[in-house]
Amino acid sequence: MDKPDTTRLVRERTALLVVDIQERLCAAMDPQRLDGVRRNTVILLESAKVLGLPILVTEQYPKGIGPTLSDIAAAFPEGQSVIEKVCFSCADSDVFMESLRASGRDQLLLTGMETHVCVFQTARDLARGGFTPFVVEDAVLSRTVRNESIGLGLMAQAGATRTSTEAALFDLLGRAGTPEFKSIAPLIK
Repeated sequence: MDKPDTTRLVRERTALLVVDIQERLCAAMDPQRLDGVRRNTVILLESAKVLGLPILVTEQYPKGIGPTLSDIAAAFPEGQSVIEKVCFSCADSDVFMESLRASGRDQLLLTGMETHVCVFQTARDLARGGFTPFVVEDAVLSRTVRNESIGLGLMAQAGATRTSTEAALFDLLGRAGTPEFKSIAPLIK
């Protein structure tokens, strides 16, 4: 039996997961690095709409940490639901797992924060559960570069594939010249 390919994204198998990009958590981040994560997350959200990818969004204890950043929430499709949680791993949330299973997708593009806490634990638990997580390195963030690096290493060790916004999008597109390519190309210039 062939080993499953964990480096190729397949549009019909992929969903986008935005983990806890919330106001009070963002206030603790390096502003310059946060700007890149915000920009890339919006690109991924806009591209997911073009490609027809399901989008899952979580917020960690929004009463204390606040809502998703307004510029990111503005890129959500109309009617997008947000899954509130208090567990660090999204996979420990029954509501999240029900939504993921309902999507029918087994590959997830992970964005969000913090890289070494919620994103790492989610990637690890999804990989253990038979899903294929792809962590979008330029769309995740921790308060310190060191913790971010540790989180990325732990995710790779747990079975997540490390990627970038452009690498993921071009993999999902597969070719130039399509209507989807023409819609997404201006977003990543």
